[in-house]
Amino acid sequence: MATRRTAPLQVAVVGHTNTGKTSLLRTLTRDARFGQVAPTAATTRQVEGAALAAGERVVVELYDTPGLEDAGALFDALEAAGGGRHDGPDRIRALLDDADARRRFDQECRVLEQLLASDCALYVIDAREPVLGKYQDELAILALCARPILPVLNFVAAGDHRAVEWRNALSRVNLHAVAEFDTVAFALEAEAGLWNKLATLLDRRGRDLELLIDDRRERAAWQHAAARRAIAELLVDAAGAEQKVRSDDPAARSAGLDLLKKRIAAREQRCVDELLSLYRFDAASYAALDLPLTDGRWAASPFDPALLADTARQTGTGAGAGAAAGAAFDLATGGLSLGAGTLAGALIGGGVGAAWLPGRSLIDKARGQLRLQADDAAMLHLAGRQRALIAALEQRGHASTAPVEAGLAELDPPRIAALRGLLARARIRPDHSTLNAPDAEEKTGRARRIDRLVEILEGRTGD
Repeated sequence: MATRRTAPLQVAVVGHTNTGKTSLLRTLTRDARFGQVAPTAATTRQVEGAALAAGERVVVELYDTPGLEDAGALFDALEAAGGGRHDGPDRIRALLDDADARRRFDQECRVLEQLLASDCALYVIDAREPVLGKYQDELAILALCARPILPVLNFVAAGDHRAVEWRNALSRVNLHAVAEFDTVAFALEAEAGLWNKLATLLDRRGRDLELLIDDRRERAAWQHAAARRAIAELLVDAAGAEQKVRSDDPAARSAGLDLLKKRIAAREQRCVDELLSLYRFDAASYAALDLPLTDGRWAASPFDPALLADTARQTGTGAGAGAAAGAAFDLATGGLSLGAGTLAGALIGGGVGAAWLPGRSLIDKARGQLRLQADDAAMLHLAGRQRALIAALEQRGHASTAPVEAGLAELDPPRIAALRGLLARARIRPDHSTLNAPDAEEKTGRARRIDRLVEILEGRTGD
């Protein structure tokens, strides 16, 4: 006989005005557009729901509620109305049935009504705030609903939080299970900790919450793998990208270099857009932000000469790496190299034979052509930027409105060496780059090279 599925766990998200209730739902649902967030009081006026699924099954239903604003007056009203010590839910229902009380305490009544209809509550606390009497009144009123309450200390990543004070105050009212979860500085394990703490209060729903935790971890692993693959595809496309120009025309050479830079920068932008979408961040939400991302776009060019020069110094790449094999443009031109000379240097540095070069370069020379390709400094800079962006997005809560802080991820020497070798191979197969060939994705060997790049980006540099 098939086991009967339990109904979704219904969770009311409650707390004082502007403690981050809607922000919590945004981060838990991975939906930056959920509800309305503003620094003004009482932004949320109505109860709004959201569902969390494990696979195809909804296991948790969350309900965002208005902020509690006048708990002191409400507590006084409840005390004046009287009632027994053990009939808390009846006292709350009597309050809800009182038309005058509903008008006076409209927001509080909406909260209490939702809590009575729910299995439990997450009481969101701005951990930067001092412990005040109004919060204690709120907890006393919520306790009358006779539902398990899990306090959630928000903004604990801030240096001025008062988490210890709050824990001590909560323990005095017998709330010993407390979760710390920052809605802006996201941590997957902190989210799992929140659900595990809730499971201790709802032992019969522990299996459902365990399924949710497992599902979130699996999704995070899938996102991480997909993001690494997106970077690998970018690097294959950028490394193989080439621009042919006439070798005897300096103006054409300069124009070709500029065009190649733009093509690679546009390809990087596609990768940025893909990563934002993968982690469910809307590029439009960045319209008013400062560096380094503006409107979902890199504000600085991926070929900024100062940045590329710094990359070259750190990694031992760039014009100097290929100088023994031939001449190259200085990094101030944008980190792009000209001709077979620097390409040969990159190949030799990567441990790849260059026997093919004389024949190809002689053909180009006979045709009066020169091939432009990105050098190692530019490629390693692309890799470092995108790895830093992934790290920033994986630690970013969907309630965050601050600029994405993504700089340049450090690459260790073994990874640099492995990347240089593989990117050198990618340069000699321009037909593997979608910037050159529309059918590049169907070419034999492209997928294998991308797979190997994913391994290198993960730190698996051995053969």
